Amino acid sequence: MTENTIEISVNGKWTKVPALQAGGKTILVRGSAVKLATIHDEDWAETALEDPEQCVHQLKQQKSGWRADLFTFAQKLPATQPKYAYPMEWDSIAVARTSNFKTWWESLPQETRKNVRRSQKRGVVVSVRPFGDEVIRDLVELNNESPMRQGRPNNHYGKTFEQVKKDYSSFLDRSDLICAYVGEEMVGLVKIVYRGEIASVLQCLAKGSHYDKRPSNAMLAKAVELCEARGIAQLTYGFFHHGNKRDNPLLEFKIRNGFEEVLVPRYYVPLTAWGSLARGLNLHRGMLGILPHSVIAFGVSARSRWYNFKQSKRRCSSIAERPNCDRQTERSNPPAGSNLQDV
Repeated sequence: MTENTIEISVNGKWTKVPALQAGGKTILVRGSAVKLATIHDEDWAETALEDPEQCVHQLKQQKSGWRADLFTFAQKLPATQPKYAYPMEWDSIAVARTSNFKTWWESLPQETRKNVRRSQKRGVVVSVRPFGDEVIRDLVELNNESPMRQGRPNNHYGKTFEQVKKDYSSFLDRSDLICAYVGEEMVGLVKIVYRGEIASVLQCLAKGSHYDKRPSNAMLAKAVELCEARGIAQLTYGFFHHGNKRDNPLLEFKIRNGFEEVLVPRYYVPLTAWGSLARGLNLHRGMLGILPHSVIAFGVSARSRWYNFKQSKRRCSSIAERPNCDRQTERSNPPAGSNLQDV
């Protein structure tokens, strides 16, 4: 087992963290109360972990101060039947069937098909663009449309050209940038990563000021078209259900664009006595896996209201010379959460 460090992006900031090479994969250890060993970039990997037993054995031998309590890994689609006897739970993955574009298209709600046509009629042009200076400059502008995204501060707001270039430089040898333009203006981007038999959406962004043009729907339609051309049968888009979090705008958006839930085995292998106890108490699931949906929904709503309040205070303090301003015209454009444009 080889110890080193790698750079990872955490909340939009790049930082160096300790890493181990084990079982042919790069392993990171995260967490404080329960230290969880995870496979670096597992959601974008081309291959699944081939020898988990060897990996578990190596991790148990680790004697450094950041030894893990639990090791977790998932099977890779299309393998949905459990292969191993380790303690297991189910990952809820959002999956669209992409082997036949026509079948996918005809399965969509009428409103979604209208949105794709509306996008075309209103001047949105969707194409695959090479990663270069022109696209990076457009991404800088896309990031800077609003300091808020999904009811929280936008971690990519205000980033420089070089910072944005670094953020989007991953997996360039096996990914496509699907860009939506109105004239010369980029109004949206979807990045998909090809992973052998499947592909995954790594990023989906669109400008709130062009919400009426529904660029996100048009870009996802292009993603399905690309998958069909490559003979890829499944396109994933993150989680379908994330812990106990249920109804939310992003989930509705995925459903309306042909994504459905597929359950994939995820294993949690105790490496220490504390790891066994923590798993028994479900501490490894985090707050989203422990708290009931009603509490999570209340927290998300309260967080969004708090950040919106802070934004309104900033705006008002910046226009002190205009005490009689119309507050409606001073609201941020786009509103919080606008990267989920077609929700």
